[in-house]
Amino acid sequence: MSELIIREASPADADAICAIYNPYIEYTTVSFEEQPVSAASMVERIAKVQVLGLPWLVAETEDGELIGYAYATRWRERSAYRYAVESSIYLRQAAVGQGLGKLLYRELLARLGSMNIHTVISGVAQPNDASNRLHEAFNFSKVAHYQQVGRKFGRWLDMVYWQLLLNTPQEAACN
Repeated sequence: MSELIIREASPADADAICAIYNPYIEYTTVSFEEQPVSAASMVERIAKVQVLGLPWLVAETEDGELIGYAYATRWRERSAYRYAVESSIYLRQAAVGQGLGKLLYRELLARLGSMNIHTVISGVAQPNDASNRLHEAFNFSKVAHYQQVGRKFGRWLDMVYWQLLLNTPQEAACN
């Protein structure tokens, strides 16, 4: 595969992001959404993340094919949560298992670490061995396992939450 380019998402990426994400909605239990997302809605989602100063990254090949994306959103709205984010990552199915998710996630976590973010939380619908292994590879700790919290395709689904404490140089300023 050609070299991977990781950059900030732009509104022009919305169609390609939907092409990656919508199959997860339509054919898997990875996402608890049940209706495909339009490009216009994806543009709004990207803007909502970026206006907060948080990263929404895309990974593309040298020839411009978007193969994945990762982003962080605020964990909760109240101000005391301002040092905590929730991360998400999605890859084209053909790109899964090639180590590309690790490259993309590593960049997301590095950017979050440089932004005074203290903790990263990630929810993973179960079963999802690939995502569980990805979080374990980055030393996330499994902090919760909620049983039967979602229902999709006629079955109940569990959710596992992973947490990573980042070593931020600005930690003293958090007190």
